[in-house]
Amino acid sequence: MKTLKNSACGETVTIVKLHGEGAIKRRIMDMGLTKGTQVFIRKVAPLGDPIEVKVRGYELSLRKSDADMVEVS
Repeated sequence: MKTLKNSACGETVTIVKLHGEGAIKRRIMDMGLTKGTQVFIRKVAPLGDPIEVKVRGYELSLRKSDADMVEVS
C-alpha cells in the first residue's frame, strides 16, 4: 500500500482511500484530502516531518502520522 508518507518529492498522486477513524478522518477530509483528489508533493523536511503538499490550489503541511493514513496511487 502506497501512502502520502511514502511518496517522493515532486510526484503527483491521486488519493484512493482514507484510513483512520472518527475525528482524525474528518480532520483530514476537512483539509481537502478526499477520494479522487490529485495531490502534488512539494517538499519533505530533512527528517521527513512535516510533508508539504499542494492540493486544490493551496499548500498544506501534514504530519507523517496523518500522511500515513492517506492511501494513494
